[in-house]
Amino acid sequence: QVQVTESGGGRIHPGGSLRLSCVASGRTFSRLVMGWFRDAPGKQREFIAAINWSGTRQYYADSVKDRFTISRDNAKNTMYLQMNSLKPEDTAIYSCAVDGDLVVSAEGQIRIYEPDFFGQGTQVTVSS
Repeated sequence: QVQVTESGGGRIHPGGSLRLSCVASGRTFSRLVMGWFRDAPGKQREFIAAINWSGTRQYYADSVKDRFTISRDNAKNTMYLQMNSLKPEDTAIYSCAVDGDLVVSAEGQIRIYEPDFFGQGTQVTVSS
């Protein structure tokens, strides 16, 4: 059984930074594609970032590219999301996505990303 725990959310002023963490267990972490999604009120779940099993490939939504960085530490079964230059529109519940199918084009664009599991999420509020 997969267990997923996110942490690191909170309230932050615009322009500030937060680092989210996700610990996953129940499957061999070092073999898993991992990612982050977010849910904002009145909006569909949005893909934020994904990372391959080794951490050598990262993929980002245009809305967060150059501001957010996804990374992982397989020795700690942990994935991270460093969020810089936060904006009010980044306010959402951020959920860890575990395993699943990730298909990438030759140009490095995600064609399919369907995680198997999502965590409960951690709230991020960006407000002055």
